[in-house]
This record gives sequence, C-alpha cells and structure tokens, in this order.
Amino acid sequence: MTDISDLIQPLVALRRDIHAHPELGFKETRTAGRIAEALRAAGLDVHEGIGGTGVVGVLKGRSGPRSLGLRADMDALPMVEKTGLEWQSTVEGCFHGCGHDGHVAMLMGAAQALARDPQFSGTLNFIFQPAEEGLGGARHMIEDGLFERFPCDRVYALHNWPALPAGTIATRAGPIMGAADKFYLTLTGKGGHAALPHVTPDAILAAAALVQQLNTIVARDVPPSSNAVLSVTQFAGGQSHNVLPAEVRLGGTVRTFDMAVQDRIEERLREISAGIAASFNVSVTVEYDRYYPASINDAEAAEDVLHIAADIAEAYRAPEPAATSEDFSYMLQARPGAYIWLGQGCGDNSPALHNPHYDFNDDVLETGMRLHIALARHWLRD
Repeated sequence: MTDISDLIQPLVALRRDIHAHPELGFKETRTAGRIAEALRAAGLDVHEGIGGTGVVGVLKGRSGPRSLGLRADMDALPMVEKTGLEWQSTVEGCFHGCGHDGHVAMLMGAAQALARDPQFSGTLNFIFQPAEEGLGGARHMIEDGLFERFPCDRVYALHNWPALPAGTIATRAGPIMGAADKFYLTLTGKGGHAALPHVTPDAILAAAALVQQLNTIVARDVPPSSNAVLSVTQFAGGQSHNVLPAEVRLGGTVRTFDMAVQDRIEERLREISAGIAASFNVSVTVEYDRYYPASINDAEAAEDVLHIAADIAEAYRAPEPAATSEDFSYMLQARPGAYIWLGQGCGDNSPALHNPHYDFNDDVLETGMRLHIALARHWLRD
C-alpha cells in the first residue's frame, strides 16, 4: 500500500486554510489559485479558467489508451458559520458547510501521491469544479469543452456523508441522488379591504388551498413504487392586517429519480394551479425549472467501487438513493461513472450538511485519498 502518511498534515492545513477563506460559486479565485499552485508543485500539467474558475490537473502514466476523471467541488455556501473553530470562516455570510474544502484536500492528496509514484497506464484528469451549490458548475465545465479537452472514459466523484460512520464507503448502481426542480407560483387577484372579501378575490385563501392540493400529488399521482418529494417552502403575501393582498407567491422544490415521474409531477402541478385559479377567480403564473437531473451511477462503475473499497475500509451497497441533488449528474450523463459517499459521522449528534455547526472530519482524509488512488490504479491498470 502506498505510503501517504507524510501528506496528511499538509493537507489538513490546506483544508483548514480553504475553510477559513470560503468563496461562493464562480468566485473561487483564491481557492483555484491555491489548487493550481499545489498541482504545479507536484509536477502536473495544469489548466485554469475552465467553465469559469475550474481547474484541471493532468497526470500521465505509462503509455496507454485509457483515461479517468476524478472530480472535487470547491465552492462554499451563502450561510453563517457557528462552529467557533480556530479555522472558522473569515468571510461573513460564507461558509464551507458542505465539506467541499475536504473534497479538494482529498483529491489534491491523491494527485500528489500518484504524481510521485505514477505506476499506472494512461491519463488521469483531476477535475476541481466550481459552483456545485445550485449554479451548475459541472454543466459549465462540460459546455466549455471539459471532456473534449480532457477525455475521460470514466468519471468518479466522492462526497462526505455525515449520516454514515466515519471512514465507511457506500455507493449503488442506478439512481443515487435526486433530480432537483424548483417552482414559483404567483397568484394574482384584485386586492382590497379585508372587511369586504365578497368583492375581492382572496389570493391568500387560494394559495392556502393550492398548498394543500400540491401535497396530494406525490400521494395520489405518483406510483407507490416510485420515490418522489414535493415540498412547498415559501409562502409570501400581504403587508397589513386589514388588506387582502393582490398577489401571493409560493415557492418550493420537487425531487425525483425517474423522468416519467418528474414529468407527471410537473403536469399535475400545472393542472392543479389552473384549477385553483378557476375556483377562486384568481390568475396563477407557473415558473418551473428543472435545474439538476438525477445522478444515475453506471452499474459496472459502481460495482468496481464496492470491490475496490472493500480493501480500504468498510464498504457496502447503499440501500436507497438520497433525495438531495448534485450537479455531478451532468458528468454522469456525459460519461459513465459513479458518485460515492464517504462516511464522516461521529455519532448521532454529527451536524448534517448545510448546518451552521458542520465541519469536515479531517480523520477521513486518508480514506478518501486512498480510495481515489485505488480507483485510479484499478481503471488505469496495464
């Protein structure tokens, strides 16, 4: 097994430095600069500015036809950190609350280890991606020629998972992360005095009825054998206790794993909105955005992960996908590969992702590095 013990502490320092200086999607200039500098120091061929602030480090082994892409996301979240750690964010309202700082460190460590012992056949592409958090950085990199400039026969991405015990590894064939849709519904009436509702269509009452009806879609329009989530998360309207507002705005999200189910939910949302409009004498405008597709793992790639990971840590087949979304889905649509969960939990009280008290668990850095290295050596074997 490759000795990487001397790399761990410098990587912890790198991870904590990135954590202390977080940057939002497409603004990761400092982070990308640190990544490019470290990759060059390790001897990789470095390419910057891909899809915005993306960085790709290329490492060639012995002559061989195969190529592999290993991806880490590098953006932070627009939220306030409350960990109180020594390396807490120094940027107000910006925080690495999803562990992308740890993903960067693990992939960087794998690049450094493989660069000093390039015993593989083919080409390795280390992909450091911007703007995963809702902005589609993966799609931007692909549209900027990622896979034409850096061919990848297969791609992998590793994400920390607080719900799993620290150091365990899990994945599955087929769906592993949900498609993410967002919707906004604007209900418009006339507005008027609250004491005279009989002359003023009530947009708030119509919106309340619409929320109730939308929550029947998954229960009554989706087959019981299919997984789906519809959540209304925003309800805004009115500014005074005695005025019926002319406009109410609803917002929410839909998560699915099957495009037919996705189509059916959008269809019913539009039909129900039209029905509410007619029933309450208001108009309803529907904005529906399918911003991330479902992440669908290639079966062979997922099985390879489970086989390889068993020699590194406790590895198992995830029993079901997660309803959360991931823009690595775009890469999986373009190339076969797999999305992998790395457990980082420290018991039942481990803060979840996107929690203000969350911090990446540095104890799992080595496991993640070793998995990246093993995946590379397996796919690029002679």
